[in-house]
Amino acid sequence: MQPTDTSASTGAIDGLIAGFRSFRARYYEEQPQRMRELSTHGQSPAVMIIACSDSRVDPALLLGAEPGDLFTVRNVANLVPSYAPDSSYHGTSAALEYAVRDLKVSHIVVLGHSACGGVQALRAAAAGAPAEREFIIPWMDIAAAACQCTEGQPVPDQQTVEHDGIRISLENLRSFPWVSEQIDAGHLTLHGWWVDLVAGRLCEIDPDGGAIELVAEEIADVAD
Repeated sequence: MQPTDTSASTGAIDGLIAGFRSFRARYYEEQPQRMRELSTHGQSPAVMIIACSDSRVDPALLLGAEPGDLFTVRNVANLVPSYAPDSSYHGTSAALEYAVRDLKVSHIVVLGHSACGGVQALRAAAAGAPAEREFIIPWMDIAAAACQCTEGQPVPDQQTVEHDGIRISLENLRSFPWVSEQIDAGHLTLHGWWVDLVAGRLCEIDPDGGAIELVAEEIADVAD
């Protein structure tokens, strides 16, 4: 067996430690008020983000958020399961419950993105070539309806499934009674967003299947 070269992984960890030093310098030495307030009085974010675990779409980096701005849960393909209280483990549902019932967030954003690996796995399974994975394929069944097609027709394209997966999660959010109650009372608003990693666009997904709406795009160069 060849010895493992750990230099690259060690460098990655060193980079993270250096990043924390920069964070500490900024938020504990240069601007300590915000972290002192959060530590003393607790968090009160207005927005919950349900995002993908993908390393390219960190919500705080994408959206320019500061500590305390976002309550974030990340999972494969930014999915929300339907309401199913039982003795199983429900990490996403537990985070959702805390955000809505305890933090009382005003907005929930389901944040999807292009080139999603979870969606790729779902499409491959729908095409009859599932990956040999123990947890990813059952998890992606949450969005199985996004891959439904008539017999003899191809599996929907990647972006279509990504968009419909967001719509399914928005629909599933409403299956939680305390989410629906807050929406009906006018205290909570749901949003479906999709990030185009190639073009640098942020799009709003119509939950009813209409055209997506451009929210933000790459800014063209401005002439001097």
